[in-house]
This record gives sequence, structure tokens and C-alpha cells, in this order.
Amino acid sequence: MSGTGTIRHFLNLSDAGGDGVAAMLADAVDRKAARAGWPKGRADADRPLDGHVLAMIFEKNSTRTRVSFDMAVRQLGGTSIVMDAGSMQLGRGETVADTARVLGRYADAIMIRTDDHAKVEEMAAHAGVPVINGLTDLSHPCQIVADLLTVVERGVQLPGSKWAWLGDGNNVLNSIVEAAGLFGFSVAIGCPEGYDPDDRFVAAARARLAGTGATVVVERDPLRAAAAADIVVTDTWVSMGQAHAAEKLAAMAPYQVNAGLMAAAKGNATFLHCLPAHRDEEVASDVIDGPRSAVWDEAENRLHAQKSVLLWCLGRL
Repeated sequence: MSGTGTIRHFLNLSDAGGDGVAAMLADAVDRKAARAGWPKGRADADRPLDGHVLAMIFEKNSTRTRVSFDMAVRQLGGTSIVMDAGSMQLGRGETVADTARVLGRYADAIMIRTDDHAKVEEMAAHAGVPVINGLTDLSHPCQIVADLLTVVERGVQLPGSKWAWLGDGNNVLNSIVEAAGLFGFSVAIGCPEGYDPDDRFVAAARARLAGTGATVVVERDPLRAAAAADIVVTDTWVSMGQAHAAEKLAAMAPYQVNAGLMAAAKGNATFLHCLPAHRDEEVASDVIDGPRSAVWDEAENRLHAQKSVLLWCLGRL
């Protein structure tokens, strides 16, 4: 586990391990089904987090992470406090450690969405309550729990499946590679030279996959990456705050997910994108709006996944 003692932090998927993430997926499937047809604001029948408070800190803009976590804790019977870094002392020079020490006295768990991964590690080291990584420049584990849930709903068996990633080797890809190591699926990464994923995630996944037949490979040819894939995934090419956009966009252009690229994947392949999408940049509109796209289910599943992440962190799974 990350952090101190037996506190369950969720900074990366490996903090929960394969069994922990599998428990999250099973819980999310059950809770989602139990709510079918209910008003969104009604709490789950068991209200497992009644009386609990989640503190949320946003140093980066957010739609899905903000709303899904807020609704998640409400549906579990708890409440949330939402803070932007610029409106709290964190934005005026207070250390992450001091902020963590204080928030841990007020809230039962903390979710932070920020840039430097070291910040969430520092928060976890000092909070005294579970800390959840809502996104850093290094990884995005909460998104991948939702992605795994979406794939399972589509009837794909995770072990032995093939995922194709097209575009930038970013935080989302790092977490997909980590998931591959935990669940035994292959990832073919189609990206231009200089934009590979983090070597640490690739090496750890390859070590876990040794002898399973599943692989993590980097392909410079996008069609080779997509060949026979069950799942095709992409993300925006230029993330928040990145410079040198024109140079990067030029390098990424051959990796657009379009009808030609989807034709290289399996006929029933599912398309995923964590959103927001830059239409007709990293993905063609006819793909994201097409019958093989699961992006809207994927976005909804952030809510169901977040609920299970919270329950795991608070020792309810």
C-alpha cells in the first residue's frame, strides 16, 4: 500500500492490486444494476458512507472527475466539500503536507486532481485518511477502473484481450499499461518516437506478464498497433498546460483513430476515449459517434467506478 500504516490510498492501480480492482468492478456492476431507473440523486439503499465526508481538491479543470466523485459520495449516503486550489491556502504557498494534515482532521477521505504526482504522494504521507489520485501527469487510475468496467459490460474477457492505444504516451496510457499487468491483457501502443509511455509502467507490466502470452509493445505503425484489437483507445494529443502544440500535433497526425484504423481492429472492437475529445483531431467524428463507440457509457461509468473506489479506500470492499 501507499502511504502510512494500513490506510488504503489509491494513487495507482497497483495500490489495490488485481484483487482489489476486481472487487471494485464487481461492486460497481452490482450497484449500477440496483439503481436502474432511479433518480440520480437518490442514495443507494444501504447508504454505506452515511455520515462520511469526501474533500476534493482541484488544481486542474474537470468535468467528469468533479461531477462523478461528487455524485458518487452522495449516492453512497455521504457528502463532499469541493475546493479549487486557487481559493484555498494551498494556492497561497501552504505546503501540501500541512494542507493534508488539516483536511485529514475534517474529512474521511481526500481526492486530489493535480499535476505533479509527488503532490498526491505527499498528501497521502501526511493526511491520515485515504487519498485518491483524481489525475496527475503520471497516471489516472480512476479513469481506468471506469474503462475496465465498460469493457467488462461489453462482454470482453480481460485476460487475453488486446488493447490498442493510439497517440500520446500519457498518464491514461500509463494506467492502462499498469492494468494490463494486473489483468493479463496485451497493449499495443501506436505512438511516434519521443512520445512513449513511462518506462517504469512498461517494465512493471512486462514483468507481471512474463510467461502469460500477453505483451506490451510499442509500434510506430498505427495500423500494426490496431491490428486485431478488441479495444481501441485514444486521448487528446495536447493535454492541459502542454507547450509545443504545433510540433506535437504534426507528429500525432498519422495516429488519428478513423474508419481506416478501426477497420484494422476486430469487427466488434470497442472504441474508448476518456474525454474531452478534440473531434477530427485524435478521433474522427464518425468513430466517436459510431456504433462501436462506448465513450458515453464510459463517461457514465466514472460515477459507478468512483463509488467502488471510495468503498475500497474506506475498507468497505
